Amino acid sequence: MKIKSLSLTNKAGKEFDLNEKIFGIVPRKDIIARVIRWQLAKRRLGNHSVQTRSQVKMTTAKMYKQKGTGKARHGSGSVSQFRGGGMAHGPVVHSHSHNLNKKVRKLGLKSVLSDKFKNGKLIILEASKSDGKTSTLKKSLDKISVNNALIISGNDVDDKFIRATSNIKNLDVISHKGLNVYDMVKKDNLIIIDDALKLVEERLL
Repeated sequence: MKIKSLSLTNKAGKEFDLNEKIFGIVPRKDIIARVIRWQLAKRRLGNHSVQTRSQVKMTTAKMYKQKGTGKARHGSGSVSQFRGGGMAHGPVVHSHSHNLNKKVRKLGLKSVLSDKFKNGKLIILEASKSDGKTSTLKKSLDKISVNNALIISGNDVDDKFIRATSNIKNLDVISHKGLNVYDMVKKDNLIIIDDALKLVEERLL
């Protein structure tokens, strides 16, 4: 599997061999969905809670005498039947995260990468120096017909390039170490800077 890199001037560069075990598998949409659900579950705060009967600050004295009033028998007013009482079986603070096998998480990443390559949404970008201007970078991305993308960077990141991307709508940059399924699925295109390609393959092999 071969792919030619592109420069910001939309000129073809050197050819790269893509690993078929990463970019050539049959995408598993069910696995992608499982990984996204796992990622989003970890983000949930789970801090919603209500007061129970024992937490409501209220006198525990009997509301009125047991007999002779013609009313139903009741004890404390902190029970859930009365206004101001505690809630029975309400939500409590807890974590929504769950475990997901590492092999499944890797398969999710491979599936998204293969899907992007299969649909022609994968671009290998030649690392080039940037002048740090957003307008210049925007024009360059327009030349390669990219307006909604995730850029995967390597270890040596040009600070000016990062600064130029920060003000462009629908364009995000993450390190190869933070590569994840949810961020890749959200964007139409996936741009991998050439020096990050080897690092991505090493991580998934």
